[in-house]
Amino acid sequence: MLQHYETVSIEAEREIIIKRSRFIGRARPVSTEEEAISFVNEVRKNHYTATHNCFAYVIGDQDEVQKQSDDGEPGGTAGRPMLEVIKSRGLKYVAIVVTRYFGGVKLGASGLVRAYSDGAVAGIEAAKPIHQVLHQLVYVTVDYTWQGKLENELKNHGIMMEDTEFTDKVTFRCLPPFDMTESFTRWVINMTQGQGVIKKGDAKYVAHQQLPKLTLH
Repeated sequence: MLQHYETVSIEAEREIIIKRSRFIGRARPVSTEEEAISFVNEVRKNHYTATHNCFAYVIGDQDEVQKQSDDGEPGGTAGRPMLEVIKSRGLKYVAIVVTRYFGGVKLGASGLVRAYSDGAVAGIEAAKPIHQVLHQLVYVTVDYTWQGKLENELKNHGIMMEDTEFTDKVTFRCLPPFDMTESFTRWVINMTQGQGVIKKGDAKYVAHQQLPKLTLH
């Protein structure tokens, strides 16, 4: 699994007008090619009267699946530029459809490349690019005498938490970045003087506007 990757957070669209043609860029985060195809078909259905519904998507930790379509535009003027926008931004697990309603003015090959690139950018920006960061769920159990100190230290160091469980002891469900799991574990042990009981859970991705920067000492 990747330590982090950039994608879009929501499905959204934005329209731009170029020489009277309407270009509607729509982006969506997708986990599989099936999801991407379903998204493309959904947009085509909603815009069945459009002149073209061109698409591009990239899926896989190593961009294993890369597909694009000009949907009737001259070869290489729509899908390929859209795909290059995705790749140049380092986005993964994302699909984009740019819908065109022809406005009566031909743009030429270079004009189409720019228009579909701009449409892809518009869709991506509307869908709010984010970082998906891999975190490790770590259960930290302590006596109540450690609750206040540990809670403050976790907060002061910016450690994400899912929840806190109160039984005969206190268990903090912490989410340090995956690549900091071992240093986090050592930090907790040292901070609690070896009295903290630590158990690992599942790894999971968490969305961030910016990559987290944590220092444990």
